[in-house]
Amino acid sequence: MVQALDQPTIAKWSLDDYHQMIKAGILCDRQVELLDGDIVEMVPTEPLHDFLGDEVADYLRDLLGTRARVRECKGVTLPTSEPQPDIAIVERTSYREHHPRPENIYLLIEIAKSRPLRDTETKRKLYAQAGIQEYWVINLKRGELRIFRDPTGTDYRVDIVWNQETIRALAFPEVVIALDKLIKP
Repeated sequence: MVQALDQPTIAKWSLDDYHQMIKAGILCDRQVELLDGDIVEMVPTEPLHDFLGDEVADYLRDLLGTRARVRECKGVTLPTSEPQPDIAIVERTSYREHHPRPENIYLLIEIAKSRPLRDTETKRKLYAQAGIQEYWVINLKRGELRIFRDPTGTDYRVDIVWNQETIRALAFPEVVIALDKLIKP
């Protein structure tokens, strides 16, 4: 394929490049995440988003106890990306040397309002490609929970809006989660 002369070539960044920029302090004053080789500005959050994130994370911590670690707005490392999901349910192990990797991740949750397409399209595909078994998006505008399960390599086989009163995460079938605690705390 021949590229037109007036079209710019977009440089993709590797995880190593991204980590070097972080260590060098280049990104220290920026709220960014690496998505499929692109360094993307994160959307500023509103009080409702932050409140809901805190409430959902605290609720899940209470339910899960010592079964897993609940992390808020911290990086996870995927093959070509290092997103910062609103909530990550991960193995209880030390992350002093690296962020959780796909094999450490039970469930990722994003809280969407201003840019739900980034969460339901871009991140969904990245998470599926990384083999993340379960991904939830809490859509504040619609007051709904969208569930993605069973990654196929490029997407998820299951993509549903959850409308039952309770849900169980695949990794923790014994834990009953009340839907209203996720979308209307």
